[in-house]
Amino acid sequence: MTTKRSLILAAASALALVGLSGCATGFKADVARFQQLPPAQGQSFTVMPGDQRLAGSLEFAHYADLLAKRLTDQGYTRAADPASAQLVVTLDYGVDKGTQRTRYVGSGFARDPFFYDPWFYPGYYRGWGGWRGRYMMGWYDPFMWGPGFGGDVDSYVVYQSQLRMSINRAGGERLFEGTAKAQSVSNKMTYLIPNLLDALFTGFPGKNGEEIKVTVAPEPKK
Repeated sequence: MTTKRSLILAAASALALVGLSGCATGFKADVARFQQLPPAQGQSFTVMPGDQRLAGSLEFAHYADLLAKRLTDQGYTRAADPASAQLVVTLDYGVDKGTQRTRYVGSGFARDPFFYDPWFYPGYYRGWGGWRGRYMMGWYDPFMWGPGFGGDVDSYVVYQSQLRMSINRAGGERLFEGTAKAQSVSNKMTYLIPNLLDALFTGFPGKNGEEIKVTVAPEPKK
């Protein structure tokens, strides 16, 4: 019984996190863009780091190549000589240290407080036609009754990642500002940055001042 119950709870936890991880439903990001870009006509560009400490790093060079590929797909041209570029593209990115989150995996008589119920208040169990139609009313404290009665507590870490890109004319005039932010249970930059770039370039350059939510399809499993 214990093994079977543990497997069920583990499966429930995995389903709860799948929306954050993006493994099955795609990578979800909030995108904001401000722009006055002229139509792409092969203008040359170079990519620079927002944090000058990254200049010359192999990591930044990798992400700059990913960004450059997306810009060339839009009709721009990467300058062979950065000093002669018509446009200067600045890229900045990062991920925080994460925030601990907790949810309850309901079992037995207990309800899952993360399951939406407009009649639910923390610690209060509404019966008589309430959640799942259980005829019971009273106070329920999952920490008092323990997991055997009220379900298990599942903890995980959520990371906030962000990517920023700006485009200036070589003379300094700002033409584009864009950000893409996401929450996930992964803090791997090699996973986050390509997906944030895809989100930022969805419908690029977009309308000036727009804020949209973008879901990027997950990469096919190899």
